[in-house]
Amino acid sequence: MRMKNRIKDVLKEKGISQKELASIIGMSEVGLSKAINGSASDTTLDRIAKALNVDKEDLYDKSVLVARYGSDKTPLKLGELEIPCYVLENGMRVFSGRGIQKALGYESKSGQWMKSFCNISGLSGRFNAGDNNIYERLSSPVKFIRNDAGGSQSETNGYEVTLLIDICSAIIDANRAGDFEDELIVRNADIIIRSVAKVGIIALVDEATGYNKEKTRAKDELQKFLDKFLTEEAARWVKVFDDTFFEDLYKMHNWSWSNTSKRPGVVGKWINDIVYERIAPLVLAELDKKNPKNDNGNRVYKHHQFFSREIGLPKLKQHLEAVHAIAKLSRYDWVKFMKNMDDVYPRQYQQLNIDFDFDEPN
Repeated sequence: MRMKNRIKDVLKEKGISQKELASIIGMSEVGLSKAINGSASDTTLDRIAKALNVDKEDLYDKSVLVARYGSDKTPLKLGELEIPCYVLENGMRVFSGRGIQKALGYESKSGQWMKSFCNISGLSGRFNAGDNNIYERLSSPVKFIRNDAGGSQSETNGYEVTLLIDICSAIIDANRAGDFEDELIVRNADIIIRSVAKVGIIALVDEATGYNKEKTRAKDELQKFLDKFLTEEAARWVKVFDDTFFEDLYKMHNWSWSNTSKRPGVVGKWINDIVYERIAPLVLAELDKKNPKNDNGNRVYKHHQFFSREIGLPKLKQHLEAVHAIAKLSRYDWVKFMKNMDDVYPRQYQQLNIDFDFDEPN
């Protein structure tokens, strides 16, 4: 492992030559020279620290930390997503900047992606709010040397791992407030937050009960849970309403289709009318209960995310295929389309209004 140290500086402070130190610790001058230039093992550093009567920590070059654990080959696995992670010599857990970018799904190829990301409309205000804010932390990376680093790219920009959670929280808050609508980034942020929360509570229980002492077993079971959970969570984000559905709606209203995720609020009302009120009785009413609007008038999830994979989603997709067919048969005339929908898929009752009439007793 390459390790930057300040052995030369300490020797100078102590007035001891490299030759003298090599003799004291029983090491060849060539071997000591290699250690000083970055290949010193922990054992060698212990011997040097003892010989010089200093703490081993005083031998480290604190300007650039070293990753004691982790490499690009041992990433944190979140479903299909892999994020390189490291534990530095001071105990800090970090992700690389590129790892954070990949985790979020931000596609910028610029070396300055963080600057452009922090300036995205709807996010910039949250990223710049308060002391030690997200923007400030992204602007102040921790320089470290990877175990497997080499060549001119030996130093990496690291970011304390909890920063990713803060970024994801800000993204979700912006989405809930209706300020940020990038579906891919919101989806990834949601999956990261949920996976970390659920795995975290399991790890806490394992620690409290002592189960984590059975290291291999507990670790394997935790990874199995994580894999299963992420598969299920990712399924909640499967794109059900494809572009054809929205293109049909726009076409029937003579609107220009631009393949955008930002749509007029009336589109949501049309979806309720065309889909959720007609697919089955009480569906829309139940969805409104499970997925209510917040104080800002927005919903945290998409209604379709509550449909079961076994029954609900197949039926929903079948209904959407029928809607597309009716739109074509109606020659994209909205009035004809709605009439045909009423004939083929009439609205279903969405609340139970049952009145019991009893004769007044004589």
